[in-house]
Amino acid sequence: QVHAVESGGGLVQAGGSLRLSCAASGRTFSTYAMGWFRQAPGKEREFVAAITWRSAMTYYADSVKGRFTISRDNAKNTVTLQMNSLKPEDTAVYYCASTIKILSDITPPSLYDYWGQGTQVTVSS
Repeated sequence: QVHAVESGGGLVQAGGSLRLSCAASGRTFSTYAMGWFRQAPGKEREFVAAITWRSAMTYYADSVKGRFTISRDNAKNTVTLQMNSLKPEDTAVYYCASTIKILSDITPPSLYDYWGQGTQVTVSS
């Protein structure tokens, strides 16, 4: 089992930046990829970004490409999401998750095995 804890959420004005971190512990050696997802009130949880643990291949939702950057530090077992040029529509609870499944498409939330508690990101207009 992998335990993930998010940090770094908060309130920011549109156009601003936030940096989210996810600290993973437990059986991290079996992790294939880690991802960030978000869920706004009344909406389904959606994919934001993901990174494979060994090769550091990255994937982004079209809505965040060019604005968000995902990275990982294997030595510290952390994944970071740098969010720039934030928009009000980025407002949501952001979740960190990990998967041990080796798949070509790692964007669906249903493929992820372990989830953090989430951190609130609010972007004011």
